Amino acid sequence: MKLYYSPGACSLSPHIVLKETGLPFEAVLASTKTKKLQDGTDYYTINSKGYVPTLELDDGTRLTEGPAIVQYLADQKPEAKLIPAAGTFERYRVLEMLGYLNSEIHKTYSPLFRPTTHPDTRKEREEYLRRRYGLIEQRLAKHQPYLFGEQFTVADAYLFTVTNWKNFLKLDFSEFPNLLAFQDRVMARAAVKAAMTAEGLTPASASK
Repeated sequence: MKLYYSPGACSLSPHIVLKETGLPFEAVLASTKTKKLQDGTDYYTINSKGYVPTLELDDGTRLTEGPAIVQYLADQKPEAKLIPAAGTFERYRVLEMLGYLNSEIHKTYSPLFRPTTHPDTRKEREEYLRRRYGLIEQRLAKHQPYLFGEQFTVADAYLFTVTNWKNFLKLDFSEFPNLLAFQDRVMARAAVKAAMTAEGLTPASASK
């Protein structure tokens, strides 16, 4: 398999899941700015959407969208218990959380990364993001150490990835102590350290 990624982008989530499963894969760097691979290949020929992640199977089949990719990967190694079995209600709870993270957390960050975003819009989006994190904070207060208790899941990998963006944006999340503690716990996992190191990222304390 190949995982097309950009350092620190949402592709870090499936990268973490791949490390957690131990499945063999090749990580292929795809620039989100130039839309080129390191060998000059136009990334749009790999993924017509132009963004990461893309998972390419050994037969050339490609899968896009992080929430779909992590489910596929988790199902390839069920003994890792990164997602409940298909058809169980517990599975739908994890899918529910993936959907929330995708639509309410992930996408709310997007305008905060754009330098052209108007200050009023930036303020509104940050306030919206904090409200959405408020629900996550409450959940973690009840279900530590992870979103669903003791078992680390694909949803945790996704939450960790998007929340790590606060460091690039220099957002103060001190109002979310349970979330910050979660970030530190996830960052301490060997698979997470390995994925971050592979992407040239430096694991560091999230508690600020």
